[in-house]
Amino acid sequence: MIFEDGSIVGRLDLHYQGSNVYGTLCTTADANEERIQLLIDAADEQLVMTADPYREDFIVSVWRGSPAGVYSDDTGADDDDEDTFRLN
Repeated sequence: MIFEDGSIVGRLDLHYQGSNVYGTLCTTADANEERIQLLIDAADEQLVMTADPYREDFIVSVWRGSPAGVYSDDTGADDDDEDTFRLN
């Protein structure tokens, strides 16, 4: 989670693969390009570079929107329902 003044302003998931670091940044719908770049720079300085200072590239996919909730296996879904989606 990414906090600013006690409020959640985003979430970042990082994956390290070889000499590259991949990130998925989810931020608020009102985040402009400058704010997104500031979040990426902060993540790079505070997380990525501290874990792998010799990384080749930091590639970030950005999603801008509003939170829909937190889901888990315990959300009460009925396991006997037929699958709606086919995932390959």
